[in-house]
Amino acid sequence: MPEQRSYRLRVAEIVEETADARSLVFEVDGAHRADFAYRPGQFLTVRIPSDRCGSVARCYSLSSSPHVDDRLQVTVKRTADGYGSNWLCDEIAAGDELEALPPAGVFTPKSLDADLVLFAAGSGITPVMSIVKSALAKGSGRVVLVYANRDDRSVIFAGELGALASRHPSRLVVVHWLESVQGLPTARPLAALAAPYAGYEAFVCGPKPFMAAVREALTALDVPRSRVRLERFQSLGANPFERVTPSPVTESRGSSTVEVTLDGATHRFDWPATTKLLDLLLDNDVDAPYSCREGACSACACRLVAGEVKMLNNDVLEDEDIEEGIILACQSVPVTDAVEISYE
Repeated sequence: MPEQRSYRLRVAEIVEETADARSLVFEVDGAHRADFAYRPGQFLTVRIPSDRCGSVARCYSLSSSPHVDDRLQVTVKRTADGYGSNWLCDEIAAGDELEALPPAGVFTPKSLDADLVLFAAGSGITPVMSIVKSALAKGSGRVVLVYANRDDRSVIFAGELGALASRHPSRLVVVHWLESVQGLPTARPLAALAAPYAGYEAFVCGPKPFMAAVREALTALDVPRSRVRLERFQSLGANPFERVTPSPVTESRGSSTVEVTLDGATHRFDWPATTKLLDLLLDNDVDAPYSCREGACSACACRLVAGEVKMLNNDVLEDEDIEEGIILACQSVPVTDAVEISYE
């Protein structure tokens, strides 16, 4: 089985955003720029050295915009027990290199022309910032950002958001929520803030209590779940930079056939019912994207075009994603005799 294809990225610049958050700006070799093309809201998986286990893998959202910024940027906020965030905040310097996987993720707008209401708390601003900049640069809709933080000193991108609001006064509204002033954000006041924008597409990223409060607020406003996208930050258990033995599937019902379109090429295989789609592709030397292999990150997301599959675990896709045919290759086994998959 081939190992995941990774690339070494040079850290061109480090921007200290707040006392506990910094942005890492990467240079991508010209030969690999196509591999690092991305959509607003996606993330990078990076390899971080560890004295205990050699290395760990962590996912960090891109705060840069593919429509505005020439270089890739991730923003990392230090957490008390976060090995990866502490290492990146303490050890990495301009000129260093990090091993990374190509961008992935499904926390992306279907259209940059849509009206968007964005909810972010703390480091949850990172993918949201990418969406804000992209929508203002290439879209035509209105953008409303509700952004919660401990206090004014902890607001990541405060200056940049202020400048964007000044340049786009008719399109961008930024509402700051400071816990030092207003207390913890709860559903009722969040619903009051969101009420004028209940018809917009909603995106939510932040700590679990914040996301739960926003979901409760949007439910109270009768916002359909089909218009709400969530991004959860989760640590990876497996290390996608290392060779991994496929985990067994206990069910057995024979074999199916699968047709997979990836990078403009179409592949056809027999697909045993005991084999996950990602394992099948890697075993046949197809360079399919992946990261966690646990159903937690969406790096392996693809579209079910025809047939039916079963996902053994899913901690990241919403019901609306699944209804649109999005599946996780690392967790999918065949149900029907013929299946068609597209990564395009």
